[in-house]
Amino acid sequence: MIEYTNSQVIAAIDEYIHSERNRKIMVDRLVNGICYEPLAEKYDLSVAQIKRIVYKCQMVIFKHLK
Repeated sequence: MIEYTNSQVIAAIDEYIHSERNRKIMVDRLVNGICYEPLAEKYDLSVAQIKRIVYKCQMVIFKHLK
């Protein structure tokens, strides 16, 4: 399994995720390790919406990091 530094992940998020809200969600999830439920409360979204955002954004981010 490939491991990436936080700075690599943050750089990829900044470059490839265009929505400001989604960038904040991804940093909170991938770098800060915040779970789905607290993210849903913080961003006033459902857990399902947060999971969908994280999944889609991860596909974009890690496609470019390979």
